[in-house]
Amino acid sequence: MKTDPGRAVAEGESTDGTARPGSRRPADPVAKAERRAGLAYCLKVFAAMRIGLTVIALVSVALLPDLSRLSPAVRQGLPAIPGPVDVPGWPAHAVSPGPHNLFTSWERFDALWYLRIADSGYRDGDGSAAFFPLYPLVTRGVSTVIGGHPLAAGLLVSNASFLAALMVLYLLTRAEFQDEDLARRTVLFAAVFPTALFFLAPYSESMFLLLVLVALWGARRSNWLVAAAAGFLAALTRNVGVLLTLPLLVEAVHQAVLARPRRWPFPEVLAAAGPLAGLGVYLAFWRHLAGDWLAPLHQQAFWERHLQNPISTVGKGTHEAFRWIGIYPGGYHLLDWMVAVPVLAAAIYAVVKFRPSYSVYAWVSILVPLCYIFTGRPLMSFPRFALPIFPVFWAFGRWTGPSRARLELVVGASAALLGVMTLLFVNWYYVF
Repeated sequence: MKTDPGRAVAEGESTDGTARPGSRRPADPVAKAERRAGLAYCLKVFAAMRIGLTVIALVSVALLPDLSRLSPAVRQGLPAIPGPVDVPGWPAHAVSPGPHNLFTSWERFDALWYLRIADSGYRDGDGSAAFFPLYPLVTRGVSTVIGGHPLAAGLLVSNASFLAALMVLYLLTRAEFQDEDLARRTVLFAAVFPTALFFLAPYSESMFLLLVLVALWGARRSNWLVAAAAGFLAALTRNVGVLLTLPLLVEAVHQAVLARPRRWPFPEVLAAAGPLAGLGVYLAFWRHLAGDWLAPLHQQAFWERHLQNPISTVGKGTHEAFRWIGIYPGGYHLLDWMVAVPVLAAAIYAVVKFRPSYSVYAWVSILVPLCYIFTGRPLMSFPRFALPIFPVFWAFGRWTGPSRARLELVVGASAALLGVMTLLFVNWYYVF
């Protein structure tokens, strides 16, 4: 049976080849074959993205001059020159010729922090507390296994996490909408999103996306132990991971309301607190290390962000995007805006079309970066923060579904922006 692809599967309703929560009926052999083909598609998309961005990065790192090597006299004649960002204990490596750029071109900005923490741990007062521990901890473990190579380990962890995330995203989308084409389009949009390069770099985005997907997948199937465990780990991966408690709580209440007879969702609500427990563990670590429960929050001051009304953030971001067109550094503001506006439109669409838990997840993930901004560039980093908001990819997939030409246009535009972002990122320009 094929349900309306525009409607999320209701609680207790069978999904395409997937048993109802709590039931154990055998899966349809045709559906199993389709899922295997879909997972193979995820692998192909990942491989194409990995190869394509590797080529772009390798060319890009040799396409623009290494600004850090310009003479002081020349640098004084240029406005706000970007360049390597050093991290205490893990200085940025100078750009030099050689095949090592296949890998070292991805070691930029926050990647230095994650690698430093993976290599030598946290230090009180240097800003490292702002970077949550699960990604560097796993990277350290992999580095130990492969002989002490943090960069290689970080790349392995990020890429493996992203491939797994694409597969879980495909399965979740297919189960929710019973629409094979939508599931594949969703995977494609995740891979060509303008900032998808951060999924492959030594950043925590890919691991966080994977854990969020697993948490919500578990909740949708009433496997609240999986949901709690994944939520706990997500909160140890990114500071916004604790907010996963809200969509999990909404899902728990939603299932309880739809149940016949209705019931009080006490176990589910307890499981939804998994992310709170994860955050609590990390705060307790800093209480033990530095005597400051809120060190991860206090050390955010290193990045000079402050609270702002989200509507004002969008307004200021729009103003700055068009105020400096054609003049440096106006391109940064415009680039941020070109990513942020479609994401906001997709999140509005999610409220109307998707299950409440997914729309709540989308909006709590959006409001935090819009409320906590860098004054000189209101939408800075928002394109990266939007990466794990997977309901946005659902919206893009729905919009482009009826028209092949529309799909090709949107994918092409997004891929072009991804190429530009990669060019800027590997050359230390400020897209982070």
